Amino acid sequence: MPFVPADVFADRHRRVREWLREQEAHALLVQDPDHFYMLTGFHLDVAPWERPVAAVIPAAGEPFLVMNELSTHHLRMAAERGTLHVSDYALYVEHPRSTNRTYTRDRWLDLLALRLQQAGVRRGRLAADRVSAFRGLQRMLAGPAEFTSASRFLVEMRQRKYPAELEIMRAAAALTDWGQDRYMETIRPGMLVAEGDLEVAKRIAVEGARRFPEDRVEVRVWSLSGHASCSPHGTGADAGARFERGDGVVNIIIVRLAGLVVENERTLFLGPPRTDLQRRAYAAATEANLAAIEKFVAGTPVAEVDAAAQRVIEQHGFADHIMHRTGHGMGIAGHEFPEDMAFNYRPLMEREVYSCEPGIYIYGVGGFRQDDTVVVGKTAPEVLTTRSKRIEDQTIEV
Repeated sequence: MPFVPADVFADRHRRVREWLREQEAHALLVQDPDHFYMLTGFHLDVAPWERPVAAVIPAAGEPFLVMNELSTHHLRMAAERGTLHVSDYALYVEHPRSTNRTYTRDRWLDLLALRLQQAGVRRGRLAADRVSAFRGLQRMLAGPAEFTSASRFLVEMRQRKYPAELEIMRAAAALTDWGQDRYMETIRPGMLVAEGDLEVAKRIAVEGARRFPEDRVEVRVWSLSGHASCSPHGTGADAGARFERGDGVVNIIIVRLAGLVVENERTLFLGPPRTDLQRRAYAAATEANLAAIEKFVAGTPVAEVDAAAQRVIEQHGFADHIMHRTGHGMGIAGHEFPEDMAFNYRPLMEREVYSCEPGIYIYGVGGFRQDDTVVVGKTAPEVLTTRSKRIEDQTIEV
């Protein structure tokens, strides 16, 4: 499985230049780590607030980077691996030693201004994802400069995935399905929830290394068991939580492969469900997930996905136990735009990727949520995560 190929980044650079010409801007400056990766293939190893960086794509001329010296060898390795798609970069230092003191941390914008002027950008309009990070350039260039925000454009460029990106996401989803099977083998009553999560994550990481030895694999497993699962993002104080017989469990398995994220969440039971209420809520959440998936077809309003799930949950009598929208965009980040699915009436676009995770949360009982990674199709959706949602397959014999 390769990293995202070079032709994807070349096409992105082409699209950026077209947009810059439309905006009558001379260059795009990017600092956000996800946007940075999208345009360069480089996973930032520094926090830009602490060690500022910039990826620059001029409207005319070759792109370049201004980087911190901490990234020196990482950049070299990425270039040798063929995953650094902006090969021209300059480094500033953060320690005032006797050599190479021309550009230090406090003068990084001077280095950026120099590189812009060398690229022929001396004045005029500049576009940036974080305008405030670059305002100091206005007094460093040869003439007056103004900024325009590129955030909306960059977000929109990330929404529709390239075919090569979808191939990577399919491979990542297959690994999460494998992980769900291992989860069912691993979790037992009495085990610390954190211990179970780490054990499953370890097994997925080892399998990921076997399948993709030359790639980048990041794994997260997180579970909420019993009453705690009624809080979708945890209780805030659960270090000693243990799995107990009869618990309902909501698990989350997230894999980021070669810079692209998928998620796979299932509700399961440690032994048969204790009550009919648990069974009914499980059935309603599963049905809502399936109803929402059917709506991921190009041209359907985004909000209709959420509405389809809501209708099912209401029909089953659980309307008062909905706490969040049905899903969110996915890709380079685990949570991409749109973030307002329930109130977004634009049509879905082919090759967008979403989570589909309608949930039911009953205080004192637990949470019930099935989550799949779904690709918007021209005539039908493609569900990347395929682990069974039948209650019989999601009950551990204890």
